[in-house]
Formats: sequence, structure tokens, C-alpha cells
Amino acid sequence: MTVVVRTAVAVALVVLAVSAAAGGSVPTEPRARVAHHLREVTGLQRHFDGVMRDACPRFASTAEWTRHFEGEVERVVLLLAHLEQAWLEAKRTGDDDVRRTAKAPRQQLANARPLLGKLSDCADDHGVSVSPFSLWRRIEREVPKRQAEIALPLPKPN
Repeated sequence: MTVVVRTAVAVALVVLAVSAAAGGSVPTEPRARVAHHLREVTGLQRHFDGVMRDACPRFASTAEWTRHFEGEVERVVLLLAHLEQAWLEAKRTGDDDVRRTAKAPRQQLANARPLLGKLSDCADDHGVSVSPFSLWRRIEREVPKRQAEIALPLPKPN
């Protein structure tokens, strides 16, 4: 995980903790908690729409490419972590609408295969060999840790 991403995650966690301590904006209702994660998913999906639409970025060195590539992988991990956390939040409620809302974006996981293929092709353009299958396995291993990092604090029981 890059220093920038670690810092962003740490800042987000501190903001959430401070908000919670101040009686602030940590959502307590399942619908709002799911919506929070799905907003994050939407932003990341927009980013990846651009990745798929645009030509592979060019970098002067393999090291620069590798930094860029690691950032893209981190975004994929974050996207999947938010999808999983939205579903986990939705399962805590009996509200079928909330569950359907959280489940719908998960059906787009099939779009991950072409994305990983494109990232692999772009890596090849920079002289780096990346197996989409190995990349997917790496992402799957990293998602649970990231999911724990992005989970909203649970509301206190009344």
C-alpha cells in the first residue's frame, strides 16, 4: 500500500472517529451506511470507466509505471472492499430495498476481468509481466484487510 493511500485511509478513519465522538456524521441507519459505501463505489467506477476508455498511460521508467500500477490495484481493492462492506451493512437489516440496493453493484464484478486484462496489457507495454489471474488472487487477499479499514464504526446500542 502506498504512503499516500495509507495516509488517506488514516485521515478518513480519524475523521470518522472524531465525527463519532462529537456525535457527528457517522451514519447509524443501515440505508445511510450502505449509501456511504455505494457513493465510494460510484466514484471508483467512474475512475475505472476512464481507465477502460482511455489509452494506456505512458511513463518514462518502469518504476514510474509500477507506482501508477500499484495505485490502480489499490483502487480496485478499495472498490471491492466498499462493495463487500455495503453488502455486510445491508445484511444487518431486514429491509429488502436496502439489500437490493447493496447487491446490485456487486453484479458488475464481471467488469473486473476486462479491467485486469487492460492493466496487464498496459504493464506489458512497459516491459512488466502481470498475470490477470495472479493479480486477481492478490486483490482477493487484500480486500478483507481494506474492508476492515473502511468499515464505519457500529452504532452504539440504545
